[in-house]
Amino acid sequence: MLIQYSKARKIKDSRNQPTIEVLVNGQKASSPSGKSTGKYETPSYHNSLDWNIKAINQLRIPFEINSFHDLKHLEDNIKKTFKLKNAKKFGANALFALESAILKALAKSKNKQLWQIINTSAKKVPVPVGNAIGGGLHSHNKNHPEFQEFLLIPQGKAIIENEKIIKEVYTILEQILEADSKNDEGAWQTSLSNEKVLEILSKFKKIRIGIDAASSSFYKETSYIYKNKTLTRDTQIYYINYLIKKYNMLYIEDPLQEDDFQGFSRLKKSPSRLIVGDDLTATQIPRLKKAIKNRSINAIIIKPNQNGSLLEIEKIFQICKKNNIRTILSHRSGETLDTALADYAFGFQADFIKCGISTKWREVKLRRLIQIFNSKI
Repeated sequence: MLIQYSKARKIKDSRNQPTIEVLVNGQKASSPSGKSTGKYETPSYHNSLDWNIKAINQLRIPFEINSFHDLKHLEDNIKKTFKLKNAKKFGANALFALESAILKALAKSKNKQLWQIINTSAKKVPVPVGNAIGGGLHSHNKNHPEFQEFLLIPQGKAIIENEKIIKEVYTILEQILEADSKNDEGAWQTSLSNEKVLEILSKFKKIRIGIDAASSSFYKETSYIYKNKTLTRDTQIYYINYLIKKYNMLYIEDPLQEDDFQGFSRLKKSPSRLIVGDDLTATQIPRLKKAIKNRSINAIIIKPNQNGSLLEIEKIFQICKKNNIRTILSHRSGETLDTALADYAFGFQADFIKCGISTKWREVKLRRLIQIFNSKI
């Protein structure tokens, strides 16, 4: 496929914040934007969003893209044109949106679905991880739980059943919580404590429960600051292990601050206890390798726009598979209506997809997964 043109523009995400959309050969792709960002993730833009829009609009791509791995030609071109040591320095949002638009155009030219450009033999549909109740930085409620997300992991046999389960539980929670507002990701807002929320969720059947503690957001100097207590590193580790056992949690994301690789290694892991790195690993290969060396995690959040390069995203999946690390391809708090995340989750054969439950920006990803499932049966 000859790339005939690329054009970028500014659009608004689900939080009404500016982000980038790229058009290549008539196919559009956009990048989400995060609110809770780790300090190790790739910067979203090189100089600014406006700079990247201008750069893409002026970019000349005088070659063909005929396969996923031909993205290397694009990245080499970007490095040469803008005198960058690494194509990611172009900006993660900008590079991801550009590469995604190119792959969509390639899929269109070959009369294929996007996921088929990555993996024509993909079979496993990832399990959705749904943010049902929110706290932390994503909450607009001042008296919110410290943990950022309370998550539902359905135990159905297929994506259609799993989507139905999390939506049913989500609807019931509105009544239990007497909720009247949602946060940035469409999760119910509440003033209940962390443990009270976990107690409510633990009573539901057909789901396992999880949290994104986002512990860096309430870690100050050497302590974890809760509303009613202050915990040291050791007592935080004890407390998280206690919560895992008491509420039979499957999924525990960022239970410690983003530099504590050794502390993560002290949390109990098993196939039924996933200790998940997000801020710890920031979708960066060196951070993932360090986590593996230290036995810090047995699962990882992968956010394409935390990195920028889809070629590196592929490498991250390969490293995880080799080291038996479970993979969760994830949305961001500021989302767009782009459904490519579902195709990438299926194409890269992620174990889970974290894309929310409610609001049109989240639901389109779930519907796209169901479309993929239906096309395979």
